[in-house]
Amino acid sequence: MKPNKLELSSVDGTQLNLEALYQIAPFCFTEVKDDKTGELRHVVNFKTLRQLLGDNVVEDADEMYQFTWPGKQEARREAARPTNKTLRPVVEDSVDWDNTQNLYIEGDNLEVLKLLQKSYMGKVKMIYIDPPYNTGNDFVYDDDFAVSQDDYDLFAGNVDELGNRYRKNTETNGRFHSDWCSMIYSRLLIARSLLKEDGVIFMSIDENEVSNFRSIADEVFNERNFIAELVWAAGRKNDSKHISISHEYILAYFKNADYIQEHKIIWREKKQGLNDIYTQYEKLKKQFGEDCASIESELKKWYKGLPANHPAKDHAHYNKVDSKGIFFASDISWPGGGGPKYEVLHPITNKPVKIPSRGWITSEENMKEWIKQGKVSFAETENGVPTLKSYLRESEYAVPYSVFYQDGRAASKRLATLMGDKVFENPKDEEIIQRLIEISASEEDDIVLDFFSGSGTTAHSMFLADINQKNKRKFILVQLEEIIDERNATSEKSKKVARNAISLLDSLGRPHTIPEIAKERIRRAGKLIKNDVLDKLSTELEFLKSQRALVEPDFWCTSEELENKIKALEEKITPLESLDTGFRVFRLADSNFEEVKKAPEEYDQSQLDLFLNNVKSDRTDLDLLFGAMLSWGVQLSLPMTSEEVDGKMIYSVNDGDLVACFADDITENIVKAMADKQPLRVLFRDSCFGRDDAKINVFETLKQLLDWSEEEAMKNIKVI
Repeated sequence: MKPNKLELSSVDGTQLNLEALYQIAPFCFTEVKDDKTGELRHVVNFKTLRQLLGDNVVEDADEMYQFTWPGKQEARREAARPTNKTLRPVVEDSVDWDNTQNLYIEGDNLEVLKLLQKSYMGKVKMIYIDPPYNTGNDFVYDDDFAVSQDDYDLFAGNVDELGNRYRKNTETNGRFHSDWCSMIYSRLLIARSLLKEDGVIFMSIDENEVSNFRSIADEVFNERNFIAELVWAAGRKNDSKHISISHEYILAYFKNADYIQEHKIIWREKKQGLNDIYTQYEKLKKQFGEDCASIESELKKWYKGLPANHPAKDHAHYNKVDSKGIFFASDISWPGGGGPKYEVLHPITNKPVKIPSRGWITSEENMKEWIKQGKVSFAETENGVPTLKSYLRESEYAVPYSVFYQDGRAASKRLATLMGDKVFENPKDEEIIQRLIEISASEEDDIVLDFFSGSGTTAHSMFLADINQKNKRKFILVQLEEIIDERNATSEKSKKVARNAISLLDSLGRPHTIPEIAKERIRRAGKLIKNDVLDKLSTELEFLKSQRALVEPDFWCTSEELENKIKALEEKITPLESLDTGFRVFRLADSNFEEVKKAPEEYDQSQLDLFLNNVKSDRTDLDLLFGAMLSWGVQLSLPMTSEEVDGKMIYSVNDGDLVACFADDITENIVKAMADKQPLRVLFRDSCFGRDDAKINVFETLKQLLDWSEEEAMKNIKVI
């Protein structure tokens, strides 16, 4: 026996659907002979399937509920259609290539999503997308929307002479909404397959397409998996004649709400503004010492002096202070009534206090323990009823609100500061996306995907989330290689932003594209967050440690306070040191292999020799390796090593997940070295073997060295 060829195309979406259906109803399938391969394959027996479904089937009904548009069927077919494209590694554009687990991919996201399916199906925890809004601006996704207008598109300027679509998607276009719906529909269909069972997707959109987007998302993700329509109020706009549209929407869906419920998964986020409150409290504590009444009085004044939109203002009811900290005097009665009623004695007067009409919030035993711990306040009893001390430290987390306020201009200013000028118009707010990541992708190694990644905000947000939660996630960002050209700008403001971006890219010696701006933003954000902040904190830590020998009773802080400060700094530094701010860059490209239009059986042996080495001349070993990883379903972020044996290079991905050699004239030493790595998969090029018998010998040798059965060897050893 000799190894089979590795399938080099992406997942066939129709095959995925068949496999899913087969898991549910295998008895609805039968076998037929494939005309092309001569092998048996599973196909659906519709007669049996209809019998299984009974009356729950409809075909071409005159009236039935559905959301549809011209081109929808073709968009669905396009999502299922495999692609022969590949992703080429761009090591020179990457940061920390050998160690990072983050990916940045340049290319049409529809093709890229198809390529990622084998490796990342069911692996992504959270998706955030900010697709292009349907506002009449340039619509650069070159999908075939299945309404044949080739000649019209060319003469109307909708496509160039090479067939690339680049046009204004204005309302005068009869397919204004249809084109946008088709574009997003096909991508969401594939994206859903990448989500884990407890995965979630967040999708930003404005009022132009929010209703259509919601209808499409309800169909793709199922409306019962809908979580909420979040509203982001980003600040007042004064350029409107009637209503100032100052908000955007973020649609949120689970992959599987039943799974979320069964596993009792809940979302909580840390309340905003707490750090400011704690900082003020520590300042007052230093000023007034143990005088809780003075601290309490000044804290109330501080709350009152805050701006109306300050997040700490929401917690102004936490304005009471005792030796344990800041608290809120909350209701101690049973919500809704019907609570237990028993006698509670005032600790000073030893007289019974008034029993609330709704009963106590807890049992008599718990109440006694709370009083002993000082959690019940008798100082200011309302109508003679005590209150329960709800400490701020114990109430830091809450269910996220569906409406949140954050000035959208602040993100633009922060990005302009980071980049040296305004080089991107209307970037998403990294702090908003950080919040979404923190509530929905809080586990170690969670994968965050953004396939309309624009300026790279999601990567920046993930860095911030990892630092804040002391976590290690991975990102996959995808962005179309759009050209930055001020001639395409629609306003003087946009032209200036384009000129700024071009000037920056020229200074870096980079092409004028959106991905180049995004990659530079991610590099700078990573450096700022990790290196600059780490240097500052490390310097501060060394200073504090140097003060240990100087601490005296009259010094600026006690020994205990100093040690607490040192510990707090060390806790900040630890996650920074291990933060992964690198990324591997890949670029969408045509297949690594020359196109062979005839089927193998149409050639004689002498002609087949011409195609033995059909790898394109500009492709490298890394191109072949990562192309094979995509085809075999191996994740692109895994670490890899290389080793030279008998002058030939052997590559190992993740300590043997995939071991490959693409050199000519494979020797026995090379085969043994590959087997020593105890690989799960082994890969060669066809050109590695001069003759078929050499290929068979290697196959048999590996099978013996790895103790694989014939079936295992056929599955695990492939050639390209």
